[in-house]
Amino acid sequence: MSNPNKKTLHEKPLIGITIGDINGIGPEVIIKALSDQRILRFFTPVVYASAKIFGFYRKKIESNFVYHQIKNFDGINPKKVNVYNLWDETLSINPGEESEELATYTLKSLTTAAEDLKEGKIDAIVTAPLNKDLIHSEAFNFPGHTEYFAEKFDSKEHLMFMVSESLKIGVVTGHMPLKDVPGNISKEKIVKKLRVMCNSLKNDFGISKPRIAVLGLNPHAGEGGLLGKEEEEIILPAIQEFKEEGNLVFGPFPSDGFFGMMEFRRFDAVLAMYHDQGLTTFKYVAFEEGVNFTAGLPVVRTSPDHGTAYNIAGKNEANESSMKNAIYMATEILKCRQEAGLIQNTIST
Repeated sequence: MSNPNKKTLHEKPLIGITIGDINGIGPEVIIKALSDQRILRFFTPVVYASAKIFGFYRKKIESNFVYHQIKNFDGINPKKVNVYNLWDETLSINPGEESEELATYTLKSLTTAAEDLKEGKIDAIVTAPLNKDLIHSEAFNFPGHTEYFAEKFDSKEHLMFMVSESLKIGVVTGHMPLKDVPGNISKEKIVKKLRVMCNSLKNDFGISKPRIAVLGLNPHAGEGGLLGKEEEEIILPAIQEFKEEGNLVFGPFPSDGFFGMMEFRRFDAVLAMYHDQGLTTFKYVAFEEGVNFTAGLPVVRTSPDHGTAYNIAGKNEANESSMKNAIYMATEILKCRQEAGLIQNTIST
């Protein structure tokens, strides 16, 4: 009997790419990441936008970027970079400027690609950076991409997972004010995040017996209770419970000494308590190569680890390494999931 939860995969993966903020560096890093035609041996890109945007930026950065325009999936060419024309309007593009008008097209790119992912038309999605304030609406009432995809795919247990070759960091609490962090940390939540992280390391990255480090919340990991009780009352019990399930988990570690002494090199991944505790070090170590991966979803979603970077948009200064890695990582995770028996192959239509 077939597994009803098993996803199918096209013969050569179809990777959907959203345009992100049109006045940001998204279009530029997409152009640069997809300009090497050798990538087409491994996957077929489908960029959700308008060819007119790429015509503008191709001229702006003096690129020879070649693409194939399509209006529907019947027109996909597996040997080309496909630009899915979602609109015909000529937009007023001003790199580096915030635009509420363009934000509606950013949102259309995201929602269309997400729906196609849900319907199985594409195999994975890579999201270019957007301005969350500009697209905030009834259709996107979320702190970020992570929360949007978690709700879209009904994934209550998910994890913002920042990934690079040298460092992998997940966070217990994501996009929330720092003052709200202590009240949103519990033993149960830490254990759930550890389970998502551990399963992802096994199924998405092929690590059979992952070693995970857990950071403390307070300075010096609470200093035995002198600087906070969360370590003794919440974090340590969560670690002990997860360890009793047969997992290799260690901590809680004081984050300053842990990163200062490069202790993360001894572990496959690190669980931080809040956003900046994990991402500050991650972006210092892997800013130009890191990838934001949403672990715990039944689908694959990755993103570069940077923002819209208005200050360099349209100046041909943006580094495409993170976008390129996000695209390649999506294909590698699909491959790992297939080897883990979570995805089966089908012939591309």
